[in-house]
Amino acid sequence: MAKVKVATAWLDSCSGCHMSFLDLDEALIGLADKLEFGESPITDFKKFTPCDVGILEGSISNKHDEEVARDLRANCKILMVLGDCACFGGINNMRNLFNTDDVIARYYSTESTAQNSAAPHSKELPALVKVRPVNQVVKVDCYVPGCAPKPSAILYALSELLDGRIPVLPGEIMRFD
Repeated sequence: MAKVKVATAWLDSCSGCHMSFLDLDEALIGLADKLEFGESPITDFKKFTPCDVGILEGSISNKHDEEVARDLRANCKILMVLGDCACFGGINNMRNLFNTDDVIARYYSTESTAQNSAAPHSKELPALVKVRPVNQVVKVDCYVPGCAPKPSAILYALSELLDGRIPVLPGEIMRFD
């Protein structure tokens, strides 16, 4: 039986969702027989190649995030989003309460920097956009909320996908302990 090819990326996030994935611990060994990982935050990928399942964590906060989400969506059959940032915009949404120029000025000029320090300007820095959940940019097939999602929720969702079903997480998995 062919392995299910998976690609992952994180957008504007803390990477906690990928850490929860790693917290599957021994269950990862069982998944290794069924999954083949392609592009991920660990690899130095520039573009995604075709895969069965794409997994995104993080919110859309800049033009680069938009490009990554569109590229992965175009190259995967099923797109799963992990965590509250990807599902709902998460804490990153708080940035939307402020003017983008004020956010950048505050980020680069604080009490510990020289007065009127200029924010860096470079074509290398992606332009900020209004923070959004992934589904406001591309079609999402599966949601695994939580900050970060419990490893058991991630395992449930992956197991359902491996069995050919789009997961709908039961309430007991969604509860906080």
